[in-house]
Amino acid sequence: MLTTAHVCGVSRSILGQAWRWRGSAADPADADFRPDDLVDQLLMARGVARADLERHRQPTIRGFMPDPALFRDMDRAAARLADALERGEAVTIFGDYDVDGATSAALLIRLLRDLGGDPKAYIPDRLMEGYGPSGEALVRLAKEGAELIVTVDCGAQAFEALEMARGAGVDVIVVDHHKCASELPKAHSLVNPNRLDEEAEAAAHGHLAAVGVCFLLGAALLRHLRERRWFASRPEPKLIDLLDLVALGTVADVAQLKGLNRAFVTQGLKVMAQRRNTGLAALIDASRLTRAPTCTDLGFALGPRINAGGRVGKSDLGVRLLTTEDPDEAAAIAAELDRLNEERRAIEALVCEAAEALAVTQGNRAVALVAAPGWHPGVIGIVAGRLKEKLGRPAIVVAIGEDGLGKGSGRSISGVDLGAAILAAKDSGLLIAGGGHAMAAGLTVAADQIDALADFLDERLSADVARSTGDRAMLLDAVLAPGGVCPTFCDALDGGGPYGAGWPAPRVAAGPVRIVKADVVGNGHLRLIVAGDDGRRIKAIAFRMADSPLGAAMLSAPPHRKLWIAGRLKRDDWGDRPSAEIHLEDAAWAD
Repeated sequence: MLTTAHVCGVSRSILGQAWRWRGSAADPADADFRPDDLVDQLLMARGVARADLERHRQPTIRGFMPDPALFRDMDRAAARLADALERGEAVTIFGDYDVDGATSAALLIRLLRDLGGDPKAYIPDRLMEGYGPSGEALVRLAKEGAELIVTVDCGAQAFEALEMARGAGVDVIVVDHHKCASELPKAHSLVNPNRLDEEAEAAAHGHLAAVGVCFLLGAALLRHLRERRWFASRPEPKLIDLLDLVALGTVADVAQLKGLNRAFVTQGLKVMAQRRNTGLAALIDASRLTRAPTCTDLGFALGPRINAGGRVGKSDLGVRLLTTEDPDEAAAIAAELDRLNEERRAIEALVCEAAEALAVTQGNRAVALVAAPGWHPGVIGIVAGRLKEKLGRPAIVVAIGEDGLGKGSGRSISGVDLGAAILAAKDSGLLIAGGGHAMAAGLTVAADQIDALADFLDERLSADVARSTGDRAMLLDAVLAPGGVCPTFCDALDGGGPYGAGWPAPRVAAGPVRIVKADVVGNGHLRLIVAGDDGRRIKAIAFRMADSPLGAAMLSAPPHRKLWIAGRLKRDDWGDRPSAEIHLEDAAWAD
């Protein structure tokens, strides 16, 4: 399809990387197929086969939905939920404190309510209880009357807790997506596409967020109830009306937007635009969005506010918001989450500055692992993500508590399975607890084992990190003349979306241009105005890159020297007339 030749002749950019066409390693059967349609080009560059283009142009749930019965324990879990509804049993949904956990819990609570149940929610306190179900919490819920507990976005590694629940005589259904060990905890049923004993067709959905797995469980439950003639005298809920929750949880958990996930988000954004969920509508207003949310808004506006409750506030605020039908209560919770998000950002900035300073002293380990007492455990995941982006390699940030235990959160890069490495470290005795998936992981470690953990990860992952970073290249989708950077082309690129993890937003190169103006704005952002030979000007901004090699080059470049600039196009509707700008990620001299 596309050759491996360097785009614009750039073999080494200012940031030291080659520029190549995205999709240059596509299916050889499509090597001679060059579609005229831009959307088809974008889809094929992201791995879609020519024969499957139609299904991916407008991804629908029907087009990508698997039979839920493919997954191990799915029908067993659905049947147990149906039994609970028929018997009027007390059901508690035990969710994680992040967005995926909150949306998963909210989806099942709303669905069970619509089916005539009265489920309760339990979200553990991040600081006091930590991640996942504890045996003490499950036993307490059983003593308080819970006859069935469903854990969502947690539980795959909760061996001791589930054994205690079993001893207390309460059934527990686990709905999760995190890495599983070869041995599974003793639960009534454990639904997880990442079980090692899944068949290939089910395991192919291992990229689902927990909320996506909950949606599949909801579909299985409705089918069981249909077979039991549950809807003979009552209306059947429309599961598709809950896709706004699925979209939010999927994007916020940075799940790969391919296949079914892309359909979830595409259709979920349509449901969200209708503002059917009272809490989500209030959150959109609190986020000061004046239009229907986009995929970017889910990750950068709505998701962080839901997360703020679990990070620095009350862990159950997200679930309460997403399940309330009271507009006044929704507005109050949304305002509180907005305030907590501002508090979270201030805390995050302090921890991030300290973590970056520590990382500089570590040399070139495969995994940047930094730890210190006093860091707020609620922001370490975000800081790990920032560190990963800055260093270009996996990063783990550990907050050491007064008890000598470190709570850690890690983020990885493509091609490096951090979750599997953390499970291996746990199996080797280095960790008290740990788990996750390929791109993110959490752990608990004794402070005196942190150096040993760093050595273990360095030895285990150095080859994978070297492979992932050794042939570093910027992948591009188009090359534009300066005049091509316009709102119309931005809109055309949107046709290949929604974009996110595993389905990257298009990058373009534009030029040749010369720098008309370069300065530093805000918190270390580089702002540029460049012009082509035809006089057409382009606005560009490089976030947090003023002190990088790119910033230094742009700020000192002579006005006559020409260059190519590369990054993501962004439509700008501010002002009287729409325009477009480039969010700059790299540049290269044109002469």
